[in-house]
Amino acid sequence: MSLQTIPPVSGLILAGGRGRRLGATATLRDKGLQSLAGRPIVTYVIERLAPQVAELIISANGHIGDYASLGQVAFEDTRVVGDTFGSGPLAGLYSGLQASRRELLVTVPCDAPSLPLDLVARLWAALDLAGAHIAVATTNERIQPVFALVRRSTLPHLTAYLKSDGRKAHAWYAGLKSVNVPFDDEADAFANLNTPEDFSAFARHEQVKSP
Repeated sequence: MSLQTIPPVSGLILAGGRGRRLGATATLRDKGLQSLAGRPIVTYVIERLAPQVAELIISANGHIGDYASLGQVAFEDTRVVGDTFGSGPLAGLYSGLQASRRELLVTVPCDAPSLPLDLVARLWAALDLAGAHIAVATTNERIQPVFALVRRSTLPHLTAYLKSDGRKAHAWYAGLKSVNVPFDDEADAFANLNTPEDFSAFARHEQVKSP
């Protein structure tokens, strides 16, 4: 599929996590700003997502200026939005849908530095074919709920769900027409980094790739 056939998509990076599992190595509370092989982990995500989207939004609840500056390397008008409904991926999605200037929005977490370069293309192909509200990535039959392409028209439904104290992404998806999109051939690309050991392993891998 050529990029010309994909409608303009807003990209939302979910960066509200605090990285508690990083323990004493976390010098900042925001996980997306933790150093990975010498630079913030979110920069890897931005680099891989930016070519696939028409605008960039970052969901974060602190260090707004830092996130904005990093995002502006790819999009000068990068916006950083905070959570309105507590915290968590759906709260970030709500803020992102509100801020989106496009009818489609793709979500990715800030701690998946190897996310697929064809994520949007494959999610869109499935969403369009199924006439669905949401397309969600899966790997080996496991749902990856924070890797999803969502229509902006779902915002009222999401608002009602959050107001009813709903927080689980899979439960919200169940109330809409959704389609699962297999990425078994790229399962490793969805790995997220949670522990100091994860960060060290990725850094070693990057060193091996360097000339």
